[in-house]
Amino acid sequence: MANYIVGLTGGIGSGKSAASDYFATLGIDIVDADVIAREVVSPGSPCLKEIVKHFGDHLLDHQGALNRKALRQLVFDSEEHKQWLNNLLHPAIRTRILEQLSHASSPYVILVAPLLLENNLDRFCQRVLVIDVPESLQVQRTLERDQTSAQQVEAIMASQVTREQRLAHADDVVRNDGSLAQLQQQINHLHGLYQQQASSWQHD
Repeated sequence: MANYIVGLTGGIGSGKSAASDYFATLGIDIVDADVIAREVVSPGSPCLKEIVKHFGDHLLDHQGALNRKALRQLVFDSEEHKQWLNNLLHPAIRTRILEQLSHASSPYVILVAPLLLENNLDRFCQRVLVIDVPESLQVQRTLERDQTSAQQVEAIMASQVTREQRLAHADDVVRNDGSLAQLQQQINHLHGLYQQQASSWQHD
């Protein structure tokens, strides 16, 4: 793959979207694993048909779209269900991620993935950028944003690598416990660095 890829990750509620949105304003192509994960289960997709066949059509809403909340509840309660779903979706998601990465045309490309490390997507990246916040702030932000229970937020956090493990894999860390302007200032610095690295990497 010819592109210089920066894998952007962070725990739930860390501000990955705010960071990737700002990279996009700088003219950088974004490949978002969450967006792709929704696309592969869109109405009429082969993956959605398999899910309905396996779990039943009660997981569809009245418009024929997947009720993601109901599915999330189902797999969190069963390791077996979770494994089956991962085996179905991960190859489809990975194929589409690689496809989009290969079509990126900016100086470098950002791959945004909450489970970058857990799903070994970092092996496609030249660099790993972690958006980092204290865990208490993760919980607070997610509760405010998703109107979900603290129990579910903690279950999601438990399914991800720990903050310490994430930081141990990081080439770069952006602290996101301040203002949006402070976040953007850190990204501006990295943007210059990544452009330089991408340029020398492509000439090697």
